[in-house]
Amino acid sequence: MARVLKNKELINTRLATNYGGWMYCNNCNENIGYLCYQTYDRLELKYKCHCGSTGSILIDFIDSKKGIDCKDELIIIKNRLCCPKDNEPLITILDKKVDNYEMKISCKSCENIYSQEK
Repeated sequence: MARVLKNKELINTRLATNYGGWMYCNNCNENIGYLCYQTYDRLELKYKCHCGSTGSILIDFIDSKKGIDCKDELIIIKNRLCCPKDNEPLITILDKKVDNYEMKISCKSCENIYSQEK
């Protein structure tokens, strides 16, 4: 069932689908990662692409939960950043395309909010 967006703010970024899929830098049109649209509940991402452009994404939904700040780190499974509670993939950030990033992402199933920066 499709989710109803509450906030969708994309700066210098575009998505392959309405609220997930491949993520692209608008300046160079390079793929910077993949957002697993079925497993996350809220995403805040700020990044600097290798081309020098900065971009950001803020997405949440009408039914998004408040979430619980969590100190646990996301785990990497097959290049995907995954929830350590249920191993569900949340997002992939292509390090070879992104110089640095700051991210907060919440898992839809466990409601934990994970923070990560590079």
